[in-house]
Amino acid sequence: MIGRSSIAMLLAMLLALPAAAPAAAAPDAVRVKIVTSEGAIIVELDAKDAPVTTANFLRYADQHRFDGTSFYRASKVGPPGLGLIQGGVHGDTKRQLAPVAHEPTTKTGLAHIDGTISMARTTPGSARGDFFITTGALPSLDAHPQDVGDNAGFAAFGQVVEGIDVVHRILDLPVGAGGDGAMRGQLLAKPVKIVSVGRAR
Repeated sequence: MIGRSSIAMLLAMLLALPAAAPAAAAPDAVRVKIVTSEGAIIVELDAKDAPVTTANFLRYADQHRFDGTSFYRASKVGPPGLGLIQGGVHGDTKRQLAPVAHEPTTKTGLAHIDGTISMARTTPGSARGDFFITTGALPSLDAHPQDVGDNAGFAAFGQVVEGIDVVHRILDLPVGAGGDGAMRGQLLAKPVKIVSVGRAR
């Protein structure tokens, strides 16, 4: 039979043991460095509010599918400095992965403000490996359920935290007269090389 003194000693020993470390939670934000021929851009991806879109982008980055691609589009909208630059695999089927489900801004709570990174797409759910970064607020790219037609907007999933000057520099580069549809007159005359895309250390 265990005496009171022995029970007290056992309790003291148990209390002295280190508590088990809690399981590591998935990070809510992941920083990624986009190295271009014009300089580096660091974006912070919102893995908490846009998990599907963030995971998709990280798959491309981790598998080096963006390395050696380019920023090929500069869309100047309205006043100087307002617009977006677009880059990625640009239809290269050897680099493309399967499309991902669309995460509208009405679901994520994010918005296309200055320095937002978002996925390019045609129809909702068609985004693969092309993305864009905004300069200035572009609320027209958010989801607008009250509108008629394709009102799902684009899937914003992070923000530029360093290198917005590089984004502006790319936006200011000359464009050519080519391009189809929405891209007519918006393709860079000389695309900007994306040297590498990887998680920031």
